[in-house]
Amino acid sequence: MDFDERLQRAIQRGERSATARNQAARAAALSEEQLKRLHSQLRLTLSEYIERCLSRVPGFLPGFQYETVVSDRGWGAAVNRDDADFRDGRRGSAFSRLEVVVRPYSSGHILEISARGTIRNKEAFNRTHYQPLAEADSDRFAELIDAWVIEYAELFSARG
Repeated sequence: MDFDERLQRAIQRGERSATARNQAARAAALSEEQLKRLHSQLRLTLSEYIERCLSRVPGFLPGFQYETVVSDRGWGAAVNRDDADFRDGRRGSAFSRLEVVVRPYSSGHILEISARGTIRNKEAFNRTHYQPLAEADSDRFAELIDAWVIEYAELFSARG
């Protein structure tokens, strides 16, 4: 093979490489849309699950009020309770709240849930779990939501 043939083949390989890069960029753009769609589907599934779990808490722990959460922090639900506190001869209030949300879509391409629990004006726990969107397992997230709600109920009952 002479120089001209090798040069021609090198130019063809370069053109194929450029074409492949352009196709990969178009595929990545599609992937971004697919990831957003996947996040939305998982967010809906998990936020409905969070709502079902937390809406049951007032039945077991009277005095708690249920509310749906839709904010810049995410989608989910919360239960809260405001009690009168007469400890140590002082008059005051004791606020308790559990909030579990699915965090909004981010460029990090992850699915993230977070839970914050306060019992009698003190932070009881702050939990976060995330997985890459492509690997996200909604069953694992549901198990964690269950565990966090149960843990909060136990902590609240112990401190009540």
